[in-house]
Amino acid sequence: MTYPRYIITGGPGAGKTTLLNELQKMGFLTVPEEGRRIIKEQILINGEGLPWKNKMLFARLMFEASVKAYQEIIETAGLQPVFFDRGIWDTIGYLRLENIPVPEEMEIKAREIKYHDHVFILPPWKQIYENDPERKQSFREAVSTFDRMKEIYQENGCHLIEVPEGPVEKRAEFILSCLRTGASE
Repeated sequence: MTYPRYIITGGPGAGKTTLLNELQKMGFLTVPEEGRRIIKEQILINGEGLPWKNKMLFARLMFEASVKAYQEIIETAGLQPVFFDRGIWDTIGYLRLENIPVPEEMEIKAREIKYHDHVFILPPWKQIYENDPERKQSFREAVSTFDRMKEIYQENGCHLIEVPEGPVEKRAEFILSCLRTGASE
């Protein structure tokens, strides 16, 4: 069975959040990325759960928040399409990228969470990539993250649909066109 729960993933700075915001403006349900929220929160409280302080704590916070956000939206979404700014597997991909052993309970929980098996992935896009207080990775690290995300989703049986570069409206239309034509079925 496929679910109308679509992941939009890729490396940092590829335009995922902008694309999700566009889909939300079009009336679709969206779930924001937890990582950025956690980084802002941890900076505010001078916490340790930051990718440049305690990568494992950051990953745990991100994983737990992602599971909670998934459960909350699914309770209310019914069969409406939902677009997620990253999925549960992104946290596991992050841990692997950082060469941190993935706790077995995370692997088990990730397999329980059900998304559509077609995943939209945004490739690195140097022209729009920029750093900010929450995004400290170099563009090279963003490319490595993209590669890891691609790998983790393929390992878990997902079919990746690469979203081409272009204006956000065209990117949103590309995704919706895939849904209409069954390319994501």
